[in-house]
Amino acid sequence: MALHSRTLYLNILKKMEDKTCLECNEIIKGRSDKKFCSDYCRNAYNNKVNIGSKNLIRNTNNRLRKNYKILTELNVSGKTKVTRIKLLNNNFDFNLFTSIYTTKTKNTYFYVYDQGYLPLENDYFLLVKND
Repeated sequence: MALHSRTLYLNILKKMEDKTCLECNEIIKGRSDKKFCSDYCRNAYNNKVNIGSKNLIRNTNNRLRKNYKILTELNVSGKTKVTRIKLLNNNFDFNLFTSIYTTKTKNTYFYVYDQGYLPLENDYFLLVKND
């Protein structure tokens, strides 16, 4: 029984010695389930793996933040009327919003979080804040 335990122990040690970091290929020391030698390598590896989807999400969130800032700055009172040109001059992106709300009277509000806008006639928009 002791010989079997020793063999098992040596096999575990061998597996631990053979494990290398997925990022830099250095030998990993420590727990047997570790995949990376350091936090730096773990982050670098995950950044490379997820770069495509992360860039899309980051860029979309940045553009939503910009839309939100524009609406907030133009709608200080909580309910304001502005022109399409004013929004476009601030680089507002009409393709990005977080939700749509249609009223019983079939008015469709587009929201960027709690800041909304309603298209009106003659290229005007009603800006509203949802409390």
